[in-house]
Formats: sequence, structure tokens, C-alpha cells
Amino acid sequence: MTGPDVRLVTMTDAEVAAWLPAAMAHYEQARMEAGDTPEEAAAGRRASEERFFPDGRLVEGQLLHSIRVGDDEAGWLWLGPWNERGELWWIWDLEVHPGFRRRGIARRAMLLGEDVAREHGASRLMLNVFGYNDGAIALYEGLGYDVASLHMVKPL
Repeated sequence: MTGPDVRLVTMTDAEVAAWLPAAMAHYEQARMEAGDTPEEAAAGRRASEERFFPDGRLVEGQLLHSIRVGDDEAGWLWLGPWNERGELWWIWDLEVHPGFRRRGIARRAMLLGEDVAREHGASRLMLNVFGYNDGAIALYEGLGYDVASLHMVKPL
């Protein structure tokens, strides 16, 4: 595959601790953009932190990577098993920083993430994408992801 030299580098505990507040704030904001109330978005953030970062550190088995392009940190990819059986994995979060977008980095990081999941015994990989995120939806469809569930909302 041509394009930028993209690597996934596992974050250290210190890097995870520095990443967590900003990433969770980003997640909370994305939930509000998708229609959650501020209270619902904050509750979703707390639930995610309690499940995956109960002591401020990522629980065992989950993998959080810095996306690297050369020496530059271009974003992050977090993936891991849904449960202890391990055949179903999730892409929990993918972010490419604005200065690195539209260069194929997210696509390459997703393909590398699929390799990681396979190496850990995954037979399926799922993800959630908010309906307003047209660019991400196009990326995932282009990588062969199909809709498994569809939530719809109508403001009243």
C-alpha cells in the first residue's frame, strides 16, 4: 500500500493518563453533537471511564495506540475485546489530528488495527460511528464495514 508510513505504538501508562481527560472530553462532546443532553453525555463518559479506566489506567486486554507518521504523533487508535471470550473486538476510538487528515492515515491505522485484532484471536471487529460523521462513515464503508444496528432520532 502506498501512502504515509503509519505505525501503531502502544501508549505507556503515563501517556494514557495524559490522553484520558482530553479523549473523554472529546467523547462527551461527540455524544452531545449526536443528540445526547449534557447530562446523558456526561453519564456516558463516566460509564466508559468506570468500565475501561477504573483507576485511571486502561484495563488489561484493551490496547491504546498512538498513531505515528514518522516521528510525529498523528492521533490514536483504541481497540480491544468486547468480553473475555475475545473473538469479538471493538474499535472503541479513532482520532486523527486535524493537521494529518485527508492523507490516508485513518485508513492505514484501521488496517493495522485489524491486524492487531487478528493477532489476538479476533474473528470480528465492530465499531460505533455517530450519524453526523459522514467522513468516518465513508471510511468504514470503504474498508468493508456493514451496518449492524441503526439508531434514529427525531427531535420533538
